[in-house]
Amino acid sequence: MKNKLVIVTGASSGIGRACAVKFAQMGANIVLAARSEVKLEEVATEIAKYGVEVLVMATDVSKEQDCKKLIESTLERFGKIDVLINNAGISMRAAFSDLDVDVFKKVMAVNFWGAVYCTHYAIASILKNKGSVVGISSIAGYKGLPGRTGYSSSKFAMHGFLEALRIENMKKGLHVLIACPGFTASNIRNSALLGDGSSQGETPRDEQKMMQPEEVAAYIVDAVVKRKDRLTLTFSGKLTVMLNKFFPKLVDKLIYNHMSKEPNSPF
Repeated sequence: MKNKLVIVTGASSGIGRACAVKFAQMGANIVLAARSEVKLEEVATEIAKYGVEVLVMATDVSKEQDCKKLIESTLERFGKIDVLINNAGISMRAAFSDLDVDVFKKVMAVNFWGAVYCTHYAIASILKNKGSVVGISSIAGYKGLPGRTGYSSSKFAMHGFLEALRIENMKKGLHVLIACPGFTASNIRNSALLGDGSSQGETPRDEQKMMQPEEVAAYIVDAVVKRKDRLTLTFSGKLTVMLNKFFPKLVDKLIYNHMSKEPNSPF
């Protein structure tokens, strides 16, 4: 990865931040993108000690013009893009019958359209360098999660987009990775949207029992280096994907029972 150029969206915290640090440790130059410029500057300070170049770009990936500016500024500064990590994402938690449709639209705008916009403007340079497009997805992209209809929809859509992109460019040297970390300790559940669009504010899960962002980032970076097509982490995540291929109705029941036990379950 030395002297490669890596863009990471959602780089201000969690998996995005950890990925940026890991790539920088390997000698890659980094473009950090997220809505909070203040938080991005903190990450930039952290990774500058590795002797790499860093560009901070305040970006709302749900806005096409922000994504276009992100890519144009990157190319103006570095002249190339080797790896695009589509990590920016938000979640939601509500029964669909209680969900404001604008919440659904917002989740799709960030999780799906954000990946589409960034990839669209970066694809020419990535193809030229036979680089990588990465989507940080979820097990919810393989199996619908009750109470997360908008989130699951966005991840299923991301999977379809990236899979089609991979096949479309299979003769051109493009690497496409769909990474599904499973439950990872982060603030995505704290900031998850409720049915009315307000923030959940408190995670319903024990974050300490989950994989930590740094561990997840190590797997993702390794998968990029080895140009893997898919990455599914955690035992429960792998088991869910495997069982769902053969016993989908059983998995429906298991997931319902598991998710319904969350504190203040919406269903």
